[in-house]
Amino acid sequence: MLASLVIIRELKDGEVLLPQGARDSHLQVVVQGRIEVTHTSEHGHTVLYTLEPGDLVGELSFMDDEPRYAALVTSSGTEVLVLARGDFETLIERSPQIVYKVMRATIMRIAHRSQRRLSLQLREMENYLYRTGAKFVSQ
Repeated sequence: MLASLVIIRELKDGEVLLPQGARDSHLQVVVQGRIEVTHTSEHGHTVLYTLEPGDLVGELSFMDDEPRYAALVTSSGTEVLVLARGDFETLIERSPQIVYKVMRATIMRIAHRSQRRLSLQLREMENYLYRTGAKFVSQ
């Protein structure tokens, strides 16, 4: 039932899947290739993270419709599965169990990925502080 709502999108290297600041109501899954999560500010352009096959794309915007903090740019030929929120919502009355399972899996995947990423960043920061002998200055 869910497969009938999903479309496949192919993107070329360097193509912008979603620009920074855009609102989007699509949940996407990377099937092939890579997508760089990039943020541009007055300090320049930064790659925050690279999404790989199996990773969800746009899950937060899919749920809350807030503008994207970062852009999504392909770093190689990429293929994604795309599910529109409106199409997904048609399942609420027809098959609420599918909606529940997808939402539960999405939320758990977000939580685990965020926890792993934060743990790695904390470890890297601790290693940097110990190696450089950096000192904290309190005010």
